[in-house]
Amino acid sequence: MTKRIGTGASLADFTRRDFLASSALTAALFTAALLLFPVDAKTESKDLTVASPVSSHAPMPRR
Repeated sequence: MTKRIGTGASLADFTRRDFLASSALTAALFTAALLLFPVDAKTESKDLTVASPVSSHAPMPRR
């Protein structure tokens, strides 16, 4: 059995099957990315101003 890529094997052990598998996985990754994030997607233009300042600290309760 041949050594598989990713097991500490050297580049000389990179077989044709490894190349084809990695190419197919790369193509699948790019296809999924294009389907999830289309290039011509339009975002809604909203006003990005904040109506009131937001504090990261909760107000202290009054006694």
